[in-house]
Amino acid sequence: MYRFVLTRQWLGLHLLALVLIPSMIQLGFWQFHRHEHRVAQNELIARNLAAKPAPMTELTSPGHEVPRADFWRAVSATGTYDTAHEVVVRMRTSNGDKVGFQVVTPLVLGDGRVVLVNRGWVPGGGDPTAFPPVPAAPSGEVTVTGRLKADEVNGDGGIRDRKGLPDRQVMLINSAQQAKYLGRPVLGGYLELTAPVPPGGSPEPVAEPDHDSIGPHMAYAVQWWLFTAAVPVGWVILVRREKRDREEAAAKAAAAEGAEAEPATA
Repeated sequence: MYRFVLTRQWLGLHLLALVLIPSMIQLGFWQFHRHEHRVAQNELIARNLAAKPAPMTELTSPGHEVPRADFWRAVSATGTYDTAHEVVVRMRTSNGDKVGFQVVTPLVLGDGRVVLVNRGWVPGGGDPTAFPPVPAAPSGEVTVTGRLKADEVNGDGGIRDRKGLPDRQVMLINSAQQAKYLGRPVLGGYLELTAPVPPGGSPEPVAEPDHDSIGPHMAYAVQWWLFTAAVPVGWVILVRREKRDREEAAAKAAAAEGAEAEPATA
C-alpha cells in the first residue's frame, strides 16, 4: 500500500522536503550566529565603556584604522579646540526622529596633531545649507574624555568629496578627509565626547550605544529549527493519511463489487 510514494506527485513532495530541511537548518544557524555576534558586541561595548580612559594617542595615530576591539573604548585627550575649522555632519538624528547636525571640532594636541571631537547634536535651522547655530567650544586647554570611534566611510568603503556641499558641512566623520581640510596630521578615528558635559546640554551628547538588548535572533533560530522538525513529521502524517484514504477507498470498492455480485448469484 505504500507504492504510491513512488508516484510523480509524491516524488515532487519528497524533493521539496529534501530541499526545505537543509535550507531551514542553515537559516536557523544564520540567525544563531547573528545572536552570537550581537552578544559578543554587547560584551565588547560594555567592557570598553567600563575601562579606565586611556590617552587617545596610545590607541591611534594619523592614518591608523581603529580595530573592532577598540570600538567604544574610553579615551581621553588634552589640547585646544580649533573652532575656526569646526564642521557639522549633515543628516544626523536625535531620539530617532529629529534631524539635525553633529558638531565636530578639531582638538589640537601639544605636539600639533589633531583629535576630531564629536561634541554632539544640534538642530538644524530653517536653511539646511546654512551653518547651524552651534554653542561655542571651551577656550584654552581642555581635557576631554569620550568613546573612540572608527572613521566613517560610505557603502563602498570610500569618502564622499566635500565638493558640492555647503561650506563647513560634511556627510561623514573621517580623519583622512579632515586632515586634507586642516593641513595637519589627524589621529585615525574620532572621539565621541562624554565629558565635560556642555553647559545647558547643547550640543546634545551622543547617546551611549545599546549593549543590553540581544534582539530576536535566537528566537528566530529556534523557530527555523522547529520548522525543520515539522517537515518530516508532516511528511509522515501525509503518508499515513494517504494510506488510510486509499485503504478506505479500496474497502468501499470491494463492498460495492460484493453488493453487485449477490443478485447475480441468487
